Amino acid sequence: MATGVLVSAVAVGGVNLTSAYADSAVGLKACPHFSDVKPPNRPPGPSHNSKSQGPKISLAGRLPAPTGVTGTYAKGKVTITFKRVPGATAYRVWRNAVSVAWVSDWGQPALVAIDSTPCRHANYTIVALRSDASDRSTGQLSGAYRLADSGKLAAYRLVAGTKLSFKVTSYNDLGQTSSGYTAGLGKCAVDARVIPLGTRFKVDGYGYCYAADIGLWIQGKIVDVWLPGSQADNWGVQQRTITII
Repeated sequence: MATGVLVSAVAVGGVNLTSAYADSAVGLKACPHFSDVKPPNRPPGPSHNSKSQGPKISLAGRLPAPTGVTGTYAKGKVTITFKRVPGATAYRVWRNAVSVAWVSDWGQPALVAIDSTPCRHANYTIVALRSDASDRSTGQLSGAYRLADSGKLAAYRLVAGTKLSFKVTSYNDLGQTSSGYTAGLGKCAVDARVIPLGTRFKVDGYGYCYAADIGLWIQGKIVDVWLPGSQADNWGVQQRTITII
């Protein structure tokens, strides 16, 4: 783009930009998947509904998500600030569901998290913790805050009622999900670059999903629903409509 002004070139986030755009996030590389694993091609098979149906996940009793979230990209990093949540002792910050910061609250004047390896249009999620990252201590996931090309974070969510065609697979792993919640019916794995953590949606033939996990093979327009035991194997791979709620 010609501006009539000559400026010197600098490197930001591994990308050469002019100094006029040094604090713009427009030159950052696209966010990669958290894994270098290339999933095999899994074409959809016969379509059938699951025996168990995903319920609406209740977040009652959990600490609320932090508010007052602001963020700015400058000098190759994103600095995020947010307000305290009464009862919280620490906070986790994710970039596309990958943990980038743990902030302990020791009474400091401001709560600040730094992401030193940001990427273009990253989705940030913040959660308050009572003590640790166990299910019982993990609060409600915040809505996503997307890094805009302006270098500022802005609240972001998929529009309710949006219908999308996704490949839907299933898993039955037990234990803790990447968000800290315990795996189970209604907890689904997503590519958080596409569907941010904390998003609620419905999957035709499965029921409700709460985006709370990620997976090596969950890349792009794929959702992994949780089903118990052999029901996960019986689901197979299906092409389904998901509806954002």
